[in-house]
Amino acid sequence: MAQGNSAPPAAQQAVKAQQKLAKSAETLTVSAVAQEDSADRRTELAADRTILAAERTYAAWMRTGFTGLVIGIGAKAVLEHHVPGWMAAMTAIVLELFAIFCFCAAAWRQFDHGVPPPRPDVKAIPAWMLIGFSAFLSLVAAVAGIGFALA
Repeated sequence: MAQGNSAPPAAQQAVKAQQKLAKSAETLTVSAVAQEDSADRRTELAADRTILAAERTYAAWMRTGFTGLVIGIGAKAVLEHHVPGWMAAMTAIVLELFAIFCFCAAAWRQFDHGVPPPRPDVKAIPAWMLIGFSAFLSLVAAVAGIGFALA
């Protein structure tokens, strides 16, 4: 009998199969952790996109409000020599009211966007700044509208 290898061939195959299985389990564990990290990162990026989209929506409402404010002032200046004064004033007042609506809607849409996103990486613009800016521009539009009504 040969003395070089004391374990039977079936036992050697079982040891190799066990080693291969252990290596496969380790690879699977590493892969599962990487996939979990990837899913968490995608969730964080989605939260960032949600915050940035809300800020773009706020900016769009503010641009629309600015447009209403400026066109109201311009309409009063242009129309006062071409149509009756009350019609020019009413056109300007309606545009100023539209601007106020847009400024209020901007703040409302920014802060009432449903379920908050989980763990975003980006910092949102402070609420006091957005509300303050919207309130100030609403006041400007209201003063312009009152000025048009009294003129």
